[in-house]
Amino acid sequence: MKNPAKNTICLWYDRDAEEAARFYAKTFPDSSVGTVFRAPGDFPDGKKGDALTVEFTVMGIPCLGINGGPTFKHSEAFSFQVSTADQAETDRYWNAIVGNGGEESQCGWCKDK
Repeated sequence: MKNPAKNTICLWYDRDAEEAARFYAKTFPDSSVGTVFRAPGDFPDGKKGDALTVEFTVMGIPCLGINGGPTFKHSEAFSFQVSTADQAETDRYWNAIVGNGGEESQCGWCKDK
């Protein structure tokens, strides 16, 4: 993200913000990974070079992933709602998310890992 958006979705991860950002970037169109801020040195819960924050976009939506530890867990309280052109596109996204360790849910929803 070259110019910070006025409103950015912030997603808290334990340690896998960069992995999540790269997954979204390869799965959804108009998605990319931006700047990855890395630890300049070792710290109590990590080491030099670990990703601390990751700027990324998902279908044009600016996001910031924070590797903040296990304090907060993801839930269906926050969701990306994706409109698709046809069943094949829906199936492609569904299979990518569920096939990457996600979970099936009710009413056509699925939860990524």
